[in-house]
Amino acid sequence: MKIATFNINGIRPRIDALLKWLERESPDIVCLQELKATDAQFPADAIANAGYGALWHGQQSWNGVAILAKDAEPVLSRRGLPGFEDDTHSRYIEAAVGGLLVGCLYLPNGNPQPGPKFDYKLAWFERFNAHAKALFDSGHPVVLAGDYNVVPTDEDIYNTRSWLKDALLQPESRAAYADLLAQGWTDALRKTFPDERIYTFWDYFRNHWQTNSGLRIDHLLLSKDLAKKLESAGVDKWVRGEPHASDHAPTWVTLKLGRTRKKAGAA
Repeated sequence: MKIATFNINGIRPRIDALLKWLERESPDIVCLQELKATDAQFPADAIANAGYGALWHGQQSWNGVAILAKDAEPVLSRRGLPGFEDDTHSRYIEAAVGGLLVGCLYLPNGNPQPGPKFDYKLAWFERFNAHAKALFDSGHPVVLAGDYNVVPTDEDIYNTRSWLKDALLQPESRAAYADLLAQGWTDALRKTFPDERIYTFWDYFRNHWQTNSGLRIDHLLLSKDLAKKLESAGVDKWVRGEPHASDHAPTWVTLKLGRTRKKAGAA
């Protein structure tokens, strides 16, 4: 089974790119972030015609998350984080798909920092970690996939020099991610490539895509039992090289859960 996460950075202007990727790579489960569309604006018909059932949690102009399932209908278990019901941002959705519980998240960016946006990032992270612990302790097979807006270590960025003041690299952000992993989750991409620089995001400035000056901020975390079934992981970098692309590339794992797939590394 192939499970992917992709910050689409606007699903309406990039629906053709999304459909092209779905057809070419055929992931079984997809977590999307930054829909930048209301629930009514979500292109459900186009996605259904591509063979995917979908659940989504939209928002006008900002944020928004969705879970797609190939030849299946994901079953909603949660919209938003427990204990954070007053959050006005659409950043988390959770569903049962193919015997798994899948959490799709778009963690706050937090810039500029210090300030209220960074405080919100840390508060959201705290609530997310609490919910993640409950999921991990439940013993269910769980995947937590999305744009975490955290560069875990200096090995996950081309160079820290221009990013030292950015919220993605702050000690508090990294500590929250480390606390999450300490619960027992496996960072699938880093597990697969322990000694390589693997990037999932290249911003639009200073030719960062052309020079492979990237960051790893899109992560797929696996519960204990699923970590044992990890087969491969990678990044579909070709998507980032397409015209008018998102600044993220789809990031994925394959698990030995029934649907046989050819092993592959990072593209």
